[in-house]
Amino acid sequence: MKRLFLLRHAKSSRKDSGLPDHDRPLAGRGRRASKAMAAYMEEHGVAPALVLCSTATRARQTLDGVAPGLGGSSEIHIESELYEASAAGLLSRLQRIGDAVPSVMLVGHNPSIERLALDLAHGGADLAELDDKYPTGALATLEFDRAWSALEPDTARLVGFVKPRDLA
Repeated sequence: MKRLFLLRHAKSSRKDSGLPDHDRPLAGRGRRASKAMAAYMEEHGVAPALVLCSTATRARQTLDGVAPGLGGSSEIHIESELYEASAAGLLSRLQRIGDAVPSVMLVGHNPSIERLALDLAHGGADLAELDDKYPTGALATLEFDRAWSALEPDTARLVGFVKPRDLA
């Protein structure tokens, strides 16, 4: 069984309207959410073998915030193609992962992260909740029993969906 963790970046700041979108940092609420998610990840054994993260400041800061909860053994790749990727683009990137990799965390942006989760998920107790809203800082966990190269819509099961507000 392979595992895919889809983490939407935490809440970003819009204080400096002159900053390009790519450079927006996390807001205080986003930093707190990342810390809460790190504790959740540590408690629940979320330890992806590979982490793929967008180059956007808010995505990298989210990864920095959750990293203490990941067990410290993840290989981390910060990739520019993830910043503006569509759900199809994210799926294409995942399909290039070697089959020996058992688990991946993708840190990215909406609407692509949400669309990817909904496209991949074929059932799961939290699917209706995920379909309702995928808030900043939320983590969807999917499992599937095929190679990364064979990952396609409706081939994974949503086995978890946690939002930062659930952890307060």
